[in-house]
Amino acid sequence: MNIFMWVIVILTSILIPSEVLHAGVAGVEEPTTQGVYYSLSLENDMFADRDQRYTNGVRFSTLRAEERLPEIFRRNLDKIPFFPEHGKKRFGFQLGQSMFTSDDTSDEDPPEDERPYAGWLYTTMEVSSDTGVTLDQFQITLGIVGKYSMAEQTQRIVHQLTGSSDPRGWHTQLKTEPGIIISYQRKWKAEKKFADIAGLGFDFSPHIGGSIGNIFTHLSAGGMARAGFDLPRDYGPPLISPSLTGSNFFIPTNTFGWYVFAGFEGRAMARNIFLDGNTFRKSRSVDKKYFVGDIMTGAVLTFRHFRLAYTHVLRTREYRGQDGKDSYGAVTLTARF
Repeated sequence: MNIFMWVIVILTSILIPSEVLHAGVAGVEEPTTQGVYYSLSLENDMFADRDQRYTNGVRFSTLRAEERLPEIFRRNLDKIPFFPEHGKKRFGFQLGQSMFTSDDTSDEDPPEDERPYAGWLYTTMEVSSDTGVTLDQFQITLGIVGKYSMAEQTQRIVHQLTGSSDPRGWHTQLKTEPGIIISYQRKWKAEKKFADIAGLGFDFSPHIGGSIGNIFTHLSAGGMARAGFDLPRDYGPPLISPSLTGSNFFIPTNTFGWYVFAGFEGRAMARNIFLDGNTFRKSRSVDKKYFVGDIMTGAVLTFRHFRLAYTHVLRTREYRGQDGKDSYGAVTLTARF
């Protein structure tokens, strides 16, 4: 087990509140709208039978019960622009790692016109407000790019376990740089489902958002359509930034439910360190495209306190000279206690 996984284990033991353990002992279930949510997300291009560019992302997330905000956030909510005063407030914490490589990981000296090797280890604090019609999410992300992200060690371990060839280009990765991202996103949902036929529901949720920082600076807009049985009160499965954020919470109305979904997002990228290179130091970089689009499809199953989601993402070319579009899959398991 590497250091990253040890951190997840330690944080999990710290962040599980005593109320959850006591409720389990007493056999008393919290109201459906309450509960603490824990999510584990894995994004990997192996679902598209490739090993290049954005090759892996993993993230552990926890979301507190409604209105259990840290005091510093509770006192300063009115200072966040556009953040609604009404709505159910939730505080979340995330820990994640993402890795990027060139087209051929067996090449010891990748061409300089290919995406540079890079790793990103980060933690995110999130506060959200859910009115039932809109979801506002404000996030602050801090992390590190470069060798201390431990992306090289993680990929080598995974390749050893799977019998894959050893990645040889990590000595060309981006230099060490601390990173910050401040982001905001708002999603809307129709107050009524567009249709309800034999228990099947349909809805559509548009969204807009943006971020600023030395890692990502961008504006985004898109939407998601869902169709299924017992559509839970959520805003789609979460994806790792800069993709559609989704929601780490879900509120089912029956024991079992499912839905399929399709969505899209367009982003105007002013900065992407994983393409533009280091901010203040010379490093590898490529000629970034300023407009990038994602198309996503997938399916979600909910059963009592659990939600399992699979999303497949097709992404347009992110830089000039890129050999084909990117494609990857994302699996997220969320549990509510």
